[in-house]
Amino acid sequence: MRFDAEKLRREFGASDQKRDAGLTTPENIKRYDNIAYGEYGRYNLLDVYHTKDVTSPQKTIIDIHGGGWTYGDKDVYQYYCMDMAQRGFTVVNFSYRLSPENPFPAALEDINAAFTWVADNADAYNIDLDKLCVTGDSAGAQLASQYLSLLTNSAYRRLFSMQIPYDRIKIKAVALNCGCYDMKGRIGEGAGQDEPFMAYIDKALTSERELTLERIDVMKYINADFPPAFIMTAAYDFLKDFAQPMCDFLKEKGVVCVCRIYGEAQDTYMGHVFHLNQRLKEAKICNDEECSFFDRIIEGDRREACGQ
Repeated sequence: MRFDAEKLRREFGASDQKRDAGLTTPENIKRYDNIAYGEYGRYNLLDVYHTKDVTSPQKTIIDIHGGGWTYGDKDVYQYYCMDMAQRGFTVVNFSYRLSPENPFPAALEDINAAFTWVADNADAYNIDLDKLCVTGDSAGAQLASQYLSLLTNSAYRRLFSMQIPYDRIKIKAVALNCGCYDMKGRIGEGAGQDEPFMAYIDKALTSERELTLERIDVMKYINADFPPAFIMTAAYDFLKDFAQPMCDFLKEKGVVCVCRIYGEAQDTYMGHVFHLNQRLKEAKICNDEECSFFDRIIEGDRREACGQ
């Protein structure tokens, strides 16, 4: 497989640096930086953010960053995560090992280690384990849907050797942003459909094809215990066609779910993962609506969360 990971990293990195140029840590945010949560050095570091007036455990967001399974880390997501913290949440922002150097299921193993760290260290960082939410975008949305399926389905857990803290981590709600979810179906469409994903799983497919195909068949294992979901995309997002079908699928499983498509097809300035751009008013609207959804679910009002 000829996938140029370094080219992707250069292009994504240049775009993100331009987007975030000039941004700084807000004066009212307290940050805990570069906390080791695993054994893989810089890939296993996390930050925690909350406003300086917080002195006790509060509702919390764990963010799973995107980047095509190949790019990204907590530093790229720090301004978005601190902005979410401004909305009254403690936010956990972590890096994980990247493909193709670290193929499937390395990212998933690191996500599990980060969630385990949250379970072990909640009190020290003002994290309320009874009010946990998750955000994930692009590849991070795929990874979020997969990890939440592991937390909520014992049959799926048995396919993996990880010690998953399903008895200590209960996710109240999730925001799946600009993602693609039926990855087994993507394989069926051919490697050219998603070169970054194929690079991520190619080694596992070669060595353990049947097991790997079963492990990535997340849609098979999603059940009614999957957390209430806010699924978001933009009209100019190249992955927009995956949002509504995922929402419909979750509803069929009995999961509370809403789908929002922001902007119009001609709004080229707000395409894929536009919600990360701190300078866009549409990003503020989207992030406000996602946090309001989290709040309503945490408060137990699922009907209102669906806009009914």
